[in-house]
Amino acid sequence: MRYFFLIILCSVSVSASAQWWQKPINSINNVFKKHERFPPLAGLKDNSVSKLPTAKIAKLKITSNILERAPYMLYMQEMSVMKTAQHNMRFRVYNAASYNFSDLAQMYLKQNRLSEAKWYLLQSLQISRQQNDDRHTITNLIGLATVKAGYGDYTQAMQDLDEARALATSHGLTMDVTAINKQARYLQDNKSNPKAEIRYAETDDTDQKKVIK
Repeated sequence: MRYFFLIILCSVSVSASAQWWQKPINSINNVFKKHERFPPLAGLKDNSVSKLPTAKIAKLKITSNILERAPYMLYMQEMSVMKTAQHNMRFRVYNAASYNFSDLAQMYLKQNRLSEAKWYLLQSLQISRQQNDDRHTITNLIGLATVKAGYGDYTQAMQDLDEARALATSHGLTMDVTAINKQARYLQDNKSNPKAEIRYAETDDTDQKKVIK
């Protein structure tokens, strides 16, 4: 009998405990069921970049400006080439010195310093002939013709061009012949308009001859 009541009590307690655990779960489920569910939020769109103003590059026309060399820069360049020419003449590198002299002559010719340009062209011409550098000889003869035309001596200028043309023709240098003919036509067209201003060397011949020693 005692065991019978014990079994009944145990069964009642088990059923009561099961209902106790079940009640909170049911209450929680009811709460979630009664809760209002809102629709999901739409994804954010980043439009910050599209709102930025686009950069436009203006089309500008760039004009080239030719800057004239300052007298000091020309003087420094002249001294540099002069020093190189002296070095080459001292060590008997005559072919290189010939080109140094022609470079100096071109510098003086651009400054309309015709007497200095003529002197250095003559020195360069003498060496180029000794070295059988015919291309350089032709260039020196054309330069001499330009200098003599600047003096107004068109007769000797044409003689130098004739010599340069004959030398170029003998070697088949057709491009040089074309350039010489163009220079000859230019001199013939400008016979009546010689250069008015001629700058002479500021130093005497003794100072210039120091270069070739």
